[in-house]
Amino acid sequence: MSVYDFKVKSNKNEEVELSNYKDKVLLIVNTASKCGFTPQYAGLEELYKKYKDQGLEVLAFPCNQFGAQEPGSNEEIASFCDLQFNISFPLFDKVDVNGSETHPLFEYLKEQAPGLLGSKKVKWNFTKFLVSKDGTQITRFAPTSKPESLEDDIKKLL
Repeated sequence: MSVYDFKVKSNKNEEVELSNYKDKVLLIVNTASKCGFTPQYAGLEELYKKYKDQGLEVLAFPCNQFGAQEPGSNEEIASFCDLQFNISFPLFDKVDVNGSETHPLFEYLKEQAPGLLGSKKVKWNFTKFLVSKDGTQITRFAPTSKPESLEDDIKKLL
């Protein structure tokens, strides 16, 4: 089993097979529009622009589980991201990353890359999972880790 075995929904409610991203380095992030970490969208876009031609994909999954900081519809979220940060990486359907309704992709990511002291829970918005091209190596980064701080790790995987 790998991340490439999962299907997700785009923010336009279209099914997307993650196998479409095979042989790419993935940076999977649970995002929110009304969070103190929201400015990280700019850093994610910078990384994406800089490394997409070398094989980096940033996949953003809005989540409303932390302080209800992502209350909008998919359309509202996309509009916000476009107007505020002009992002060009894909946005997906809003997901749960913890609890009984956790999206299977995030169940898998949490199992493969536990957090501090082995904790499986995602602690907050903008938790990042960096996935190697073959899907075998997954590293978790805390919400406080700014996107630019992941650059060396990304370059090693590219």
